[in-house]
Amino acid sequence: MYRRLNSLLERIRVVPYHGRTLIGIALLLGGLLWFLPVLGLWMIPLGLLVLSTNFSWARRGYLNIMVWWRRSRRKSQNNRP
Repeated sequence: MYRRLNSLLERIRVVPYHGRTLIGIALLLGGLLWFLPVLGLWMIPLGLLVLSTNFSWARRGYLNIMVWWRRSRRKSQNNRP
């Protein structure tokens, strides 16, 4: 998983600063419209990941989501019979 994430971050860093910002904001706004077809909640962490290369507040938000995700997965795996 970390290899994929690092390769994705390397690809994102090639895009110019303003392009990354616009893409990240578009992904976040698309994630807020999760009830529409094609758009979904998956866009919010991806938007934060794109913005995390530029802004520290987005990096904190992305890391908080990842910690929550890992904890919830760990709890669901421990609750299996």
